[in-house]
Amino acid sequence: MKSLLFLFSVIGCCAGQNALPDGPVDALLGKHVTLETLVNLKGGFLAVIWTFKSQSHSDLEPVVTLTGQGPNVDEAFQGKVAVNSTNGFLTLGPLQAKHSGEYMVSIVFANGSSLTGDTVLRVLEPVSDVTIKPNMAEAIELNSTVVLTCTAKGSFLKFSWSKGPTPIVTKDRISLKEAESSSTLTIKDVLRSDLNAPIVCLAANKIEQQKSAPLSVPVHYGPDKVSITSATVSKYIRSGSNLKLICSSESSPAATISWYHNAALQATKGPELSLSSLKEKQGGNYSCHAHNAKTLRTVASAVISFTVQDAISGVSITGPTVLLIAGNHTANLSCQAKAGTVTMRSWLKDGRPLATSDRVVVTDDKTTVMIRTVQKEDNGEYKCELTNAIGMDSAAYKMVVNFGPEPVALSGSDAVEVKDSVKLQCSSVSVPAASYIWKFNGTLMGVKTAEYTIEHAVFKNSGLYTCQAYNAVTGKTATSSHTLSVKGEGEMDDGLTDGAIAGIVIGVLVALGLVIGLLMCCRRKDPIESPY
Repeated sequence: MKSLLFLFSVIGCCAGQNALPDGPVDALLGKHVTLETLVNLKGGFLAVIWTFKSQSHSDLEPVVTLTGQGPNVDEAFQGKVAVNSTNGFLTLGPLQAKHSGEYMVSIVFANGSSLTGDTVLRVLEPVSDVTIKPNMAEAIELNSTVVLTCTAKGSFLKFSWSKGPTPIVTKDRISLKEAESSSTLTIKDVLRSDLNAPIVCLAANKIEQQKSAPLSVPVHYGPDKVSITSATVSKYIRSGSNLKLICSSESSPAATISWYHNAALQATKGPELSLSSLKEKQGGNYSCHAHNAKTLRTVASAVISFTVQDAISGVSITGPTVLLIAGNHTANLSCQAKAGTVTMRSWLKDGRPLATSDRVVVTDDKTTVMIRTVQKEDNGEYKCELTNAIGMDSAAYKMVVNFGPEPVALSGSDAVEVKDSVKLQCSSVSVPAASYIWKFNGTLMGVKTAEYTIEHAVFKNSGLYTCQAYNAVTGKTATSSHTLSVKGEGEMDDGLTDGAIAGIVIGVLVALGLVIGLLMCCRRKDPIESPY
């Protein structure tokens, strides 16, 4: 067989090299592989000779020779190969590592021509035991360099990495180093985002691939974004209120929270600080500090500040304790509160801002209104409003200034006929209200009301009536007189009254004026010349 092999190998060296497809051909250890020729043998052939050159030595070894008498398998390949008598295809298996090497075929046709070819067979070890090993069990953000080493068994391996479903690509901090059976992923100054999903390594060759188990390396970070929040906090808080402050941060593992009031460490630990029945001394600056036991970092929040204040209450106005008489007295009104710090005061009189003057003065601190020599216009309701950041309270004071009586107004008929009724009305502005007495022709009468009535006038009722108004507080009086004439029946109807006569005169004068005006107008007009 070796002499025949030598003969055909010499022939094949001189023939075209196209009997087998380009290689290499990859096949798995323990499996079967078929090397297919590119030649149509239906026209008849004398022999198909397969030979093999191992990777470990350069000698050419026979595999199988196919002739008209059938295949002749070399002893070394007994039970390992088969050749198809129709097309010359060579099937090997179960494959062993020693079967890797260069396979050559020489075909001698019945017409004496020949054709040769060769290809490389690589027997690959299956991909297995794909494993990732980290250089550390946990990492610190920005401080740690994480090295992940992926190892696998198999031949001609290629490695790739992914984070969750996303392939990992090399960039500034991320690098890859490849070896024959391993791949190393290095992440410098690791960030939480670098390992926020499980890492998977894929080992593959041309025939198969296998993934590692997902690997998670926790990256400890923070604390970041440390802040205080509250549903009710404001710049000013009413004393006695309850307040809850919440400290939050981004941290892995969760940060330990400490609280500070005016830079003093508080006993309370944890993310919530509850303040009950707040007192003024509890106002001030609050902050929380977040500490991460893994990163050893401590970060303070921004300071939150508030003032605890009492609400204003118990507002009252103190005023004069004596009766005030216009022109005689001075009045001082003082406004105070029993509780609460007052930040703003204002005074009103009868619902409007109090108007000040040289006589009405408000002190600089607005606690007191001083009225020098009170007058009747100072009567009314005074109100003080006290305000702070929590709210407002007020008090009112009714000031009474006694004055009058002012000049008396006396009204009624000047003349009546006998039996007519007569009503005389006396009035005067006065605080308190004036009392009245009446005199007739200088004689005191028993009437003490503001109105004097005569039901049926008689002649002797004619005369001078005097009304006197008296203020019991000021001790002042004011008087006014009125003359009444009682006439006989019908006397008031004779002739025209003075008013009627005056009306007639005015009417005549108006008519006369109109006539004179019309005449003057007519005289001013020029005559119109006739065109004829």
